[in-house]
Amino acid sequence: MRDETDWAAEAERVYDELLARTGEAQPEPRLDATRRACELLGDVHEGWAMVHITGTNGKSSTARITEALVRAHGLRTGLLTSPHLVRVNERICINGEPVSDEQLATVWRDIEPIIGLVDAELDRADKPALTFFEALTVLAYACFTDATIDVGIVEVGMGGEWDSTNVADADVAVFAPISLDHRGRLGDTIAEIARTKAGIIKPGSTVVSAAQPEDAAAELRRAAEMLQVPVKFATEDFAVVSDKPAVGGRYVAVRGTRAEYAPQAVRLLGSYQADNVALAMAAVEQLLDRELNEDALAEGLLEARSPGRLELIGTEPSVVVDACHNPHAAAHLAEAMREVFSFDELVLVLGVLVDKDVAGIVPPLADVATRIIVTQSDSPRAIDAWQLGEQVREVLGDEVADRKQLTVIERDVDAFDTARQLAAELGVGASSGVLITGSITLIGDAVAIAQREGWRAAAAGEAPLVVGPTATDEEGEA
Repeated sequence: MRDETDWAAEAERVYDELLARTGEAQPEPRLDATRRACELLGDVHEGWAMVHITGTNGKSSTARITEALVRAHGLRTGLLTSPHLVRVNERICINGEPVSDEQLATVWRDIEPIIGLVDAELDRADKPALTFFEALTVLAYACFTDATIDVGIVEVGMGGEWDSTNVADADVAVFAPISLDHRGRLGDTIAEIARTKAGIIKPGSTVVSAAQPEDAAAELRRAAEMLQVPVKFATEDFAVVSDKPAVGGRYVAVRGTRAEYAPQAVRLLGSYQADNVALAMAAVEQLLDRELNEDALAEGLLEARSPGRLELIGTEPSVVVDACHNPHAAAHLAEAMREVFSFDELVLVLGVLVDKDVAGIVPPLADVATRIIVTQSDSPRAIDAWQLGEQVREVLGDEVADRKQLTVIERDVDAFDTARQLAAELGVGASSGVLITGSITLIGDAVAIAQREGWRAAAAGEAPLVVGPTATDEEGEA
């Protein structure tokens, strides 16, 4: 009946069943439940090497760059990232492609009896059933094992120590920049948050870290010393040597942990991506235990993509989306918007989830915006648009809010339409665009609506990246 099955509908059914479980915003701080399911399935969390990636910002981009590099070096890969933009399949990739609807549904039906068995055991022990993310982790690891991967590149869901992905042991434990986020779950200080994230360091692993605040670096060094594992830190053991903006991306040269590499083309926007590239390259050097192959490096970096991260999803007018959801990311996004696009007029569409730092997110984004529209995504975790509007006005003050014509539009589809119309009007005689940001759920809505309504821009093609006069203004600046 394989050819007669509506696999898209089956995949949606799987997602509905996952959604019926406790959501990702309320993780259970435990590993035993996920480990029990994986063991009953034949130790699907073992049998493949793992690059485990945590941090506050840049995890997904680093994971995707790492996966592309590992695959370019001839190894079969599995990739687990979160969250997704449009469909849950995006979270689990095999050899660079999201799992098909058939793969997703078939593997889920295979593991479903074991999931039910573990749920029953937990119920008898008066403990909560497997959560959405715990079940998703088991599903991803089962997909990896079913596909006989060589290396799994796994992004932590939240934290590290008790995150369900941590039932598998990292060969390379990677730390993207750590800052304050998920305070209610991970701690109230940088040191506490770093201590929780350091839980992905295991005996026999190698630690590779971005440059960190002093307190975070101290926690990572302490954890590594306790387990007697080596640590490689950005700026000390590897670094970005040069980073030049280009049309459609950048050219990045890196001094790795094993060699110094010539500038490479990368189809990722924003100067912060150069740091992600360096982090991924160092991680792959440690995984392979050797210098990277020149041809594989060029191929992997050119193929790497990071959907929803400074991504141009619409043209005429330009519409940019970015999954910025904390102050650190907001500051980087504002800087990137100035560097990459330099719009004369920018319409900001903002939607934020509950428990996020609105006061920290708004100021840097408002600085690059000439108009501000506040809305909400379809997520039940989204802050009510009118409530968010009041918070934004309080942060900016009445004078700035009025100057930027702060507007509240409840339905995000209407907010997108209004922003695009306004940008088109402002763009007469000037360059204008729309920036949609604040939460991954808002970005997901934007991508889906753009696709459905026909204004979705084509994905980046294979045109060569250009550095020089065609990529710069008369002053020689990008």
